[in-house]
Amino acid sequence: MTTTITICDTCKREGWDETTGKTDGEALADLIETAAAGTAVKTRRFSCLMGCDRACNVTIQAEGKLNYTLGQFTPTPEAAEAIVAYAALHAASTSGQVPYRNWPQAIKGHFTTRHPPLPSDE
Repeated sequence: MTTTITICDTCKREGWDETTGKTDGEALADLIETAAAGTAVKTRRFSCLMGCDRACNVTIQAEGKLNYTLGQFTPTPEAAEAIVAYAALHAASTSGQVPYRNWPQAIKGHFTTRHPPLPSDE
């Protein structure tokens, strides 16, 4: 089952510097896409995850698994690498749940919501 990281590319953190020509979400998306290159984790951009108070936001999703929304990231290589590392652990888990002890340090404190998988049609 493929795990996908959805990155909000319209996120702007408080104090966003508009002179950079990119939103904070675009900057984080660039970093996550680079970190995910060559892995089994997929990425996609989406304009707006509606978590503006906790920008920058991402989701970690896979069909039939628990899905997560994370936010309040600073667009840094360390954050991007931790998000991709967590997504890889999510992909390896049959339920999507990853034991806390295995979480990369840089994602701890960033979880916003957990969503149960949608029921499959029977």
